[in-house]
Amino acid sequence: MIEAVTNELEAFIEQNWNAYLPEQHEIWSVLFSRRMAQLRDAGSGAFCNGIERIGLVQDRVPDLELVNSRLEALTGWRAVPVSGFLDAKLFFKCLSERRFPTTIIVRTREQMDYLPEPDIFHDVFGHVPLHSDATFADFLQRFGAVATSAQTEREVKLLTRLFWFTVEFGLIEESGVTKVYGSGLISSAADCAKALGPNCERRPFSLDAVFKQDFEVDQLQTVLFVVKSFEQLFEAAEEALQRLKSGSLA
Repeated sequence: MIEAVTNELEAFIEQNWNAYLPEQHEIWSVLFSRRMAQLRDAGSGAFCNGIERIGLVQDRVPDLELVNSRLEALTGWRAVPVSGFLDAKLFFKCLSERRFPTTIIVRTREQMDYLPEPDIFHDVFGHVPLHSDATFADFLQRFGAVATSAQTEREVKLLTRLFWFTVEFGLIEESGVTKVYGSGLISSAADCAKALGPNCERRPFSLDAVFKQDFEVDQLQTVLFVVKSFEQLFEAAEEALQRLKSGSLA
């Protein structure tokens, strides 16, 4: 188990970009090139466009100051460096404020294929390009506001499922073709291949269907949900908020 950071004073740190070693830039480069080889075809348009919009490049670990100078001008979002995995309440509070908590460590060569905790490749490459899309950015902020309002264990469980099957493992239909946009699919070749292959059941997205679907965090996903647009996600977040206010979310 990874211990979550709960104290804001301990959570938020600075990125010293000049401290990254040549080896770490090389690891980023290998990871970037491997994933883009698959994602140029499999990745959503919003992701592929977002890579260019926020200035991610293959040859170096991203400097968050430079990323944020582009991203904030587009959608008001910022990637904020954090010391580790944040407590859910603190994480969702950040989302509601258009701040995305970003770890700044670089995995080792021995961890290239799998890392149990978040790192800068998963957080920035996997998540942040989508934040340059105005509709997805609005959805993520609204989801954060909904999640911070959850009171019961049941409400938290349902909203965790919504986050899992959208932000982490979401699929989208583009011109009749299913593409990946969730960060777990973006950052993992095995998860991406499974999601688009014959052994994954791809269901039409609906809030009720997602709320009913459980998942296992340590296994390749066998059931995922396909949205027709990011507007559908924003509408789902709005519906979840209204249900939460009326006490009918569960």
